[in-house]
Amino acid sequence: MNALISLYDALVSINVPADKAKAVVDAMERDASFMLATKSDIAPLRKDIEGFRAETKSEFALLRQELQALRAEWKADIALLRQELDTTRTLVARDLRKLEATLTIRLGSMMVAGVGVLYALQRLGH
Repeated sequence: MNALISLYDALVSINVPADKAKAVVDAMERDASFMLATKSDIAPLRKDIEGFRAETKSEFALLRQELQALRAEWKADIALLRQELDTTRTLVARDLRKLEATLTIRLGSMMVAGVGVLYALQRLGH
């Protein structure tokens, strides 16, 4: 209230007519009553904020649980993939050994046949 009286005095001191200065002060007083919040004005907001806080806390707890479940599921999936990869690696290594043995036998057979053909050609040439 003291600020409004000071404002009135300041306006009058710069030659603002008294009725106009009073109108300004009255308007500011009306605006101030709309702009200031009382404890009773804030109480419902506080309840809303507390409710929102509790709801958010609950949702975060559920989200954490879901993330932990997903993490466990992913760990199991990764472990299964590793096992399948190891099995595949073992099978590929076995198949490569079989292929190596097969190629060795075929190459050996071709060499024996080639030597036999060369021997036969040499015998014919004499």
